[in-house]
Amino acid sequence: MAAARATVWIGGGSGAGKSTVARILGERHGRPVVHTDESLHEHATASAGDPAVDAFVRMSMDERWVDRRPGEMLATFPWFAGAAFDLLLRDLPRGPLVVEGFRLLPGFVRRFVELGDRAVWLLPTPEQRARAFAGRAAEGRAFWERTRDPARALANVLERDRLFTEVLRDQCAVLGLPVVDVDGSEGAEAVADRVEGLLGPLG
Repeated sequence: MAAARATVWIGGGSGAGKSTVARILGERHGRPVVHTDESLHEHATASAGDPAVDAFVRMSMDERWVDRRPGEMLATFPWFAGAAFDLLLRDLPRGPLVVEGFRLLPGFVRRFVELGDRAVWLLPTPEQRARAFAGRAAEGRAFWERTRDPARALANVLERDRLFTEVLRDQCAVLGLPVVDVDGSEGAEAVADRVEGLLGPLG
């Protein structure tokens, strides 16, 4: 399906606060918020037969997060290559919306910006990402703990996501799309204010 005009797309790296900023903007402007991470498992199942997705699904937790270098993890993570983006679009309700998630790659979203939508990418510093992952561990969401070497798995994931964030920065620069750097020095409301300052009135 075609995305509704005036939808706001919020992509970015892990730990940048995409979900929180999207919720704030949704509340400010009375828009439904779509958290695309919530459909990841469903879309992975529906993508059976895609070689990259199948290879990732077959891996054990150790194979995914411990046994490979971060660069290889980046290159083979199917969602960083746009796997199932068509399914993500198919499942969007009618807009205007606020859509957020790491799966919103600049090259895929740019076409909707050209139709009148707004988009921004939140790019966390490594320090901010580490703080965010520590918070996830405190909440019991530390998937890396389910490996034989949690410390190494966490270091690998943090480095992979640092690399991914730099890829996003480069892609946004090439495509002329806006980014907001997030270093944790300000609250989510202030980050949302900065996003609105970049994107203009959303009402």
